[in-house]
Amino acid sequence: MLTRKQHELLLFIHERLKETGIPPSFDEMKDALDLASKSGIHRLITALEERGFIRRLANRARALEVLRLPDSIAPGLNSQRKFEPSVIEGSLGRNVAPPKPQPRASNDMDMPANVSIPVMGRIAAGVPISAIQNQTHMLSLPPDMIGSGEHYALEVKGDSMIEAGIFDGDTVVIKRGDTASPGEIIVALVDDEEATLKRFRRKGASIALEAANPAYETRIFGPDRVRVQGKLVGLIRRY
Repeated sequence: MLTRKQHELLLFIHERLKETGIPPSFDEMKDALDLASKSGIHRLITALEERGFIRRLANRARALEVLRLPDSIAPGLNSQRKFEPSVIEGSLGRNVAPPKPQPRASNDMDMPANVSIPVMGRIAAGVPISAIQNQTHMLSLPPDMIGSGEHYALEVKGDSMIEAGIFDGDTVVIKRGDTASPGEIIVALVDDEEATLKRFRRKGASIALEAANPAYETRIFGPDRVRVQGKLVGLIRRY
């Protein structure tokens, strides 16, 4: 059962995708529902996601997948046929299917096969930039370097994490996930628009993104403005 505002937002997103093929921005959703701030939109989207009506696609800005509609919007739609979702790709990249392990060499059966993970563009180790772009290529890594779970790689741009041993031009290996412990280095998505590589801290109810370079200030955000996209598990440097 949806609240009136949840119902209005779902209908607005559905109609905008049907009419223009482009998802509404958070500002447009805020204005359409006559809300005072975007935090209210974040809460409504989270509620719709929890109820199975929409899904936010990982590592994409402004990318929403409509999974189903209530009968009050489209009677019989959900029961008569499977709803084909409208997926709009944002500026933060494409959804990449989990890669298949590379086949083992016939003369090296005792060696574990390398695992290929997608390189998803650049991540800012400095002032946040629009990052996690289209997949550029695949990176082959030994399985004991990454362990279990889904992973991706990003090329580092900037020097805000140099005291953590992460330099401009390095490639970081990230394990996908939406939670982190204080002190861990994460990929943080800010306002669903900017991504940055920083150390995760908590300041009361707020979230602090801490650089590892005294030239950069720690940035403080409300908890509804930051989403964890994964945490650092490895680093590759070419000489």
